[in-house]
Amino acid sequence: MYSRRDFSKLAIAAAGASNVFGAINSKINGVRIGIQTYSFRQMPLDEAIKAMAECGIGECEVFAQHVETAAGAPSARPAGPRPPQPPPAAAGEQKGGEQKKKGGGFRPNPEFRENTRKWRLSVPLEKFTAIRKQFDAAGIVPHAYNLSFREDFTPEEIDRGFEMAKALGVKFITASSTVKAAKLVAPFADKHKMIVAMHNHSNLNDDNEFAKPESFAAAMAMSKYFRINLDIGHFTAAGFDPIDYLKQHHKMITNLHLKDRKKNDGPNTVWGEGETQIKETLQLMKKEKYPIPADIEYEYQGADSIVEVKKCMAYCRAALA
Repeated sequence: MYSRRDFSKLAIAAAGASNVFGAINSKINGVRIGIQTYSFRQMPLDEAIKAMAECGIGECEVFAQHVETAAGAPSARPAGPRPPQPPPAAAGEQKGGEQKKKGGGFRPNPEFRENTRKWRLSVPLEKFTAIRKQFDAAGIVPHAYNLSFREDFTPEEIDRGFEMAKALGVKFITASSTVKAAKLVAPFADKHKMIVAMHNHSNLNDDNEFAKPESFAAAMAMSKYFRINLDIGHFTAAGFDPIDYLKQHHKMITNLHLKDRKKNDGPNTVWGEGETQIKETLQLMKKEKYPIPADIEYEYQGADSIVEVKKCMAYCRAALA
């Protein structure tokens, strides 16, 4: 008779994405393919983990809102039936519950913001450890915690963010932050001796945003623990060359975000229909044997996130064949 664990191992093996220890192996010809769990943002964490396993993805960058919601964080949504699923993010939209979306949009009210801060300072860290066990049970390794520090974070809240990341057992934090927020975070990165990788977008009109290579350089001068989470789609949309940047700065890049966008701050597109050099980036990773996770981030308009992520995985396999 098979136990539940036996059935889990058999299911993973049947998907053709496991090693002898039952962990999902999503390397393709030596290139580490993972995912930003934001790709499954319409799902609660447990469903997102199942979706990753179904797509054969064995490592990930974990979206903070997935974890915090699962751990009981306050909700900005009124009680009652779940509203219709939101569409995928617009090209300039940023991740993070406290962030403003391109062209305006929802921003949590002050009461919700304060309740979130109080929750972060009081939630037992064991809840984050328990969430890590959910990933472990599914054969998925979280390599980063995507907590986007903002300028209104208190010192205590920033410090707690590092404790949460450690409880989750990740190697580094990624942050869709600002240059001003990075200055607040720097002393805590030094204190905890933990890498924080700044994520770029495509807004070239605001020097406080991470969009230009110069803003990355400014951040890395703040702390020896600051690194780069290079989103090659946003980098392309901002008018820069991700291939050249990767060649020059690969030692300072913790992970990539894979997506396709048009240049000149153009929209997200189905992979292969934009102007981002996804295939060339993956081939460079393969050739140079860069040990950098390349995380799929599904953001273009599509009917079903699992279907679309599987298409992205197929694109990676073809690019790395």
